[in-house]
Amino acid sequence: MKIAVIGTGYVGLVAGACFAESGNDVVCVDNDEAKIRTLRRGKMPIYEPGLEELVRRNRHENRLAFTTTLPKAVRDSAIIFIAVGTPQGDDGSADLQHVLDVARDVARAMNGYKVIVDKSTVPVGTSAKVREVIRRETTHPFSVVSNPEFLKQGAAIEDFMKPDRVVIGAEDPRAREMMLELYAPFMRTGAPIMVMDCASAELAKYAANAMLATRISFMNEVANVCELVGADVDEVRRAIGSDKRIGSSFLFPGVGYGGSCFPKDVKAMVHFAAEKEYDFKILKAVEAVNSAQKTRLVAKMKAQLGSLKGKTVAVWGLAFKPRTDDMRDAPAIPLIEALLSAGATVQAYDPEATKIAKGIFGTRVTFAGKNYDALKGADCLAIVTEWNEFRRPDFARMRKLMRAPVVFDGRNLFTPEQMKQNGFTYYSIGRH
Repeated sequence: MKIAVIGTGYVGLVAGACFAESGNDVVCVDNDEAKIRTLRRGKMPIYEPGLEELVRRNRHENRLAFTTTLPKAVRDSAIIFIAVGTPQGDDGSADLQHVLDVARDVARAMNGYKVIVDKSTVPVGTSAKVREVIRRETTHPFSVVSNPEFLKQGAAIEDFMKPDRVVIGAEDPRAREMMLELYAPFMRTGAPIMVMDCASAELAKYAANAMLATRISFMNEVANVCELVGADVDEVRRAIGSDKRIGSSFLFPGVGYGGSCFPKDVKAMVHFAAEKEYDFKILKAVEAVNSAQKTRLVAKMKAQLGSLKGKTVAVWGLAFKPRTDDMRDAPAIPLIEALLSAGATVQAYDPEATKIAKGIFGTRVTFAGKNYDALKGADCLAIVTEWNEFRRPDFARMRKLMRAPVVFDGRNLFTPEQMKQNGFTYYSIGRH
């Protein structure tokens, strides 16, 4: 099958590479000439495990191409995926300008029946807007499909190739059959392909992310209560997670959620519900809890160390989660800003996100080349991202490098007993 993917961001690039891996001829389109040149050289604009190898292999097999020429890509393809950004507006809404502009350009280039797929995360009603834009620009037959992605950064290739489910919003039988054929190679394990109306498919994406964000904020609230009553959030988490109605996923307390999806999608869902005169009170609380949680470690530092002015704080982890370099809405940003505002000096390390972090903080933060380098002369360590390499450190080496053996663990990587035995004063989330 011949496929065009418009947009080479996180979603578009992963989708294009994975579709090519299953034998399709895929062309990825972007108006950023520099990015296309970089991709043609086999270099990735983002860090995602396995992606670079996948792109290089399918480039070598001539199944994957990159171009800035949208009209030819559209004419040569049967299915066109729109995978451009939907940035958050000042009011929390999703900005559809890029999606609708691409839809207009696709319509003007059409030379026959096409299936146009909304792959970007878009609010309910977007498929109807895309359909209307295309209808005004062409007399050729077409179908508009909603096909939201459910990828976890750091495991996106695995998620795409072996999905829990594929959601397809399609009212047209011809488009539905083409989408079922396209996704058939990924569903051999028996995971369901769920075909529904476009509005339900669009809402399913937001509802899934909103539910996961709610679980995170709920557990952070539970952790905060645990600290007040002397309970252990790990024991509480294990107890409630063993209930089959609840399950164990997304029940780990920490310093809040971030990234390109949860913050934006929660705000968008609150906004488009409000447009229908519905006040989504739970999600407003989820947002408020998450915002406060991001600076909770700083509050702990001030409570235990007093004034942070003149103190040197080491920070391990900058990306919003491990196995990515994404710092969009990362908890490390407000945490570091709060430390700097309090007069502290920050020495930070992340395996992948340092380049992006330098663009955010500039020279206000010292960036270490290795995790232990960030500890030199530090009055304390703040652990913000749970990279695997932080889980089994050399504690004796840490003590020698730090001015004081004090750790504020925002991801509960260690046990209080373990840290006491290794000579550290240790503060975590929801434990005593």
